[in-house]
Amino acid sequence: MKGVFDKKYVKKLDGNWIKEGKSWYDLAEQLKEDILRFKEESNCSRLVVVWTASTEIFMETTDVHKDLASFEKGLKENSPDIAPSMVYAYAALSLGIPFANGAPNLTTDIPALLELSHKNNVPIAGKDFKTGQTLMKTIIAPGLKARLIGLSGWFSTNILGNRDGEVLDDPDSFKTKEVSKLSVLEHILQPDRYPELYGKLYHKVRINYYPPRGDNKEGWDNLDIFGWLGYPMQIKIDFLCRDSILAAPIVLDLALFMDLASRIGFRGIQEWLSFYFKSPMHAPELYPEHDLFIQLMKLKNTLRFIQGEELITHLGQEYYD
Repeated sequence: MKGVFDKKYVKKLDGNWIKEGKSWYDLAEQLKEDILRFKEESNCSRLVVVWTASTEIFMETTDVHKDLASFEKGLKENSPDIAPSMVYAYAALSLGIPFANGAPNLTTDIPALLELSHKNNVPIAGKDFKTGQTLMKTIIAPGLKARLIGLSGWFSTNILGNRDGEVLDDPDSFKTKEVSKLSVLEHILQPDRYPELYGKLYHKVRINYYPPRGDNKEGWDNLDIFGWLGYPMQIKIDFLCRDSILAAPIVLDLALFMDLASRIGFRGIQEWLSFYFKSPMHAPELYPEHDLFIQLMKLKNTLRFIQGEELITHLGQEYYD
């Protein structure tokens, strides 16, 4: 089926099988028809939408995003503050279908679509699958912090080919990805609470498009750390991985868990699925949890809660009394 695409939002790509319509709203209605037709033809009783398309240009929230009424007005008026991924999310949520955002785009992370998810009792989750270099950061940084090992610098560079690398070769799309990648360390290390250890951390991220690599990407990291008496040391990481092989199981897990969330009546942001995302959605009054091990505990405890099982505390005192 034809897609909703506008080159302004993904400058490095050209769409040749795209829908035509007088407005974003018209395109959203066409998407709804496609979704319902797919559901009928596939003989499906339930659906989940997982966004795995390319990274759009960097966007910030505006008045168009502030509530559902403003957003629907923007859809009808072809607002430039609405990107194609938002049109897909709107179509899915309008039909009561759970939506998970696997890209760093703004997409569902706006008040209007959060309002729609609550109105229609639909779960949403995102954003940006945590697969390669950032996965390593959320494994290693908690360990450094747990042992109070200082960190003065973390330099990260990525080499990747395929369409993802080509899209991120555009500065506007790279900024969207960069924001997602950079936010991880600050929230894990809490430099405001540990200024002597992490207050002067220099964190740099680079992405380099290298076509010969194809789907094989390389995440190379240099960490400048320091220990007792300020003694300097280094850690080097070279993660040679396959992007799609790491991402595919995440898509499958999210399809199952988002469907589960929908069936038991969960709605809005599914923070318990933060385990899968670089830049997890969260309530405005909360900070995003990036520590992979805390995220895993939230995931396990939520599943135990759903099953009516006792939650994991690791107190362990009952074994020694």
